[in-house]
Amino acid sequence: MNVYLDYAATSPLRAEVLERMLPLLKENFGNPDSLHAFGRKAAYLIGEARDRIAETLGVKPKEVYFTSGGTEADNWAVRCLAAGELFAVSAIEHAAVLSSAKLRGEHALLACGKEGRVPLQAVEEALKRGAKLVALMAVNNETGVLQPAQEAAELCHKYGALLFADCVQASRSCDLKALTAAADAVALSAHKLGGPKGTGLLWVRSGVRISPLIAGGEQERSLRGGTLNAAGIVGMAEALVLAQSEREAFISHTKQLRDAFEAHILSALNGEARIDGGEAERVPNLSHITFAGGGEWLIGALDLRGVACSGGAACSAHAALPSHVMLAMGRSEEEAKRGVRFSFGAETTLEEARYAAQMVVELLRACR
Repeated sequence: MNVYLDYAATSPLRAEVLERMLPLLKENFGNPDSLHAFGRKAAYLIGEARDRIAETLGVKPKEVYFTSGGTEADNWAVRCLAAGELFAVSAIEHAAVLSSAKLRGEHALLACGKEGRVPLQAVEEALKRGAKLVALMAVNNETGVLQPAQEAAELCHKYGALLFADCVQASRSCDLKALTAAADAVALSAHKLGGPKGTGLLWVRSGVRISPLIAGGEQERSLRGGTLNAAGIVGMAEALVLAQSEREAFISHTKQLRDAFEAHILSALNGEARIDGGEAERVPNLSHITFAGGGEWLIGALDLRGVACSGGAACSAHAALPSHVMLAMGRSEEEAKRGVRFSFGAETTLEEARYAAQMVVELLRACR
């Protein structure tokens, strides 16, 4: 049996999304900036997609800027919002945010609790020290722990600061309208929710100034140069609309899978496995488990048994380093190398979840 449990890394392209994209890859292939009929048709379809996305997010179409993915959106927000002002970022952000913070310059790092949640007290302390921009993700991409992004936004506004929320891992399980209603900027990625790779967006609230990250053209109101990926944008709109409309069903389905998966492992391994972030509120499609005998070998062994999973963020999968998220949660370097992330999708079956759990148990028992 082949079981894919790495939906947090990427998800398969949905059939409905591909159907929307195909005309822009065939007959409607024009450059949307061209003035002839081919270009006008592509531009019209992009405008239609922007409107659909804006309606789904509860925002204005002019506030939506298309990017090449979540990484670019994260870079843009961190490096170009409140430029020159003091910046604070949580210690458990995605590498795209943390690396951008280093490029931005001096910044404050917000500590995280042992349960994997950034306390609001840490946010307020940074604001009292003069931070004018705070980056706090909505859902941690390794543990699935929900972060207090909405409450942090209220604090930021109280102190005259901005809140940027990386919502890449929140797009299937969280109400994005509630997040955009609270935050000042939000990043999303299409391929995490059944859309195409290479497409993302940055939403920036009207009145919030942001400087360009990519120069070279008048696209996106002269703030993001480069020919727009028309097919990707139309595909992202379809994927986002579907994901948000199916949110409750997705939550119910993946919670059943995750709970059964974790229960089997915890019962069978009897104290040799720990759910990371298990004490906090989590999204239901993510499960990060640290095993007493775990490590990179387990991911490879599961792959040979037909089970695909990861050690954390896919962008850091080839670096033999301890998870920065686990370290921020107070784990030792050795512990931080023994975690495995399993993530479930709408296509995952209960039979597949049970098979994967059994493979984990068999391999770790054999390792003893």
